[in-house]
Amino acid sequence: MKKIISLIFISLTLQSCIFAVGTAAGAAAVAAVYDHRKVEQVMKDQKIANNAIDAINAIPGIRNNDNHINVTTFNQVILLTGQVSTPELKQQVEEAAKASGDSKQVYNQLTVRGPISTLTRGSDAWITAKIKTEMLTMKDLKSSSIKVVTENGAVYLMGIVNHEQAENAVDIAREVAGVQKVVRVFQYEDNT
Repeated sequence: MKKIISLIFISLTLQSCIFAVGTAAGAAAVAAVYDHRKVEQVMKDQKIANNAIDAINAIPGIRNNDNHINVTTFNQVILLTGQVSTPELKQQVEEAAKASGDSKQVYNQLTVRGPISTLTRGSDAWITAKIKTEMLTMKDLKSSSIKVVTENGAVYLMGIVNHEQAENAVDIAREVAGVQKVVRVFQYEDNT
């Protein structure tokens, strides 16, 4: 169990942050341990993320200290989280992500404000680890099909689930201390 928690913590610290060189590849390697999708789909998601990161990095002025952008992909869906300095930049980032490749959809959850503190990022990592750990203990949840992203106390749940699994995942996330809100970015495998 200690090894699982360590790997979860490592995967949390290896988020696909735009300004961290090589981090996306490390996150993909760690995520593959727990992701039971086909390797081709995992690699396709990583390519989509890398293309979106490259397109976003090409935006003039994006690399200043007032911007912190995370790109997360799951099953060809892109989730943008973090902070940008202007509403115009928020729109440019979304357009760059959409134009970058094979994504089915882009969810733009960027906020217009200064970057969050290192302390808040640490708290977010703890929230994500706690949620993932709780999900591992719930029978029939298929937690390997759910990606958890936390940004400034907001928890984003991505993945391929049925409606019951979605409700269970949301309930788990809501119970964790420090969670401000829970946002569903699920794709549903059933029609109920």
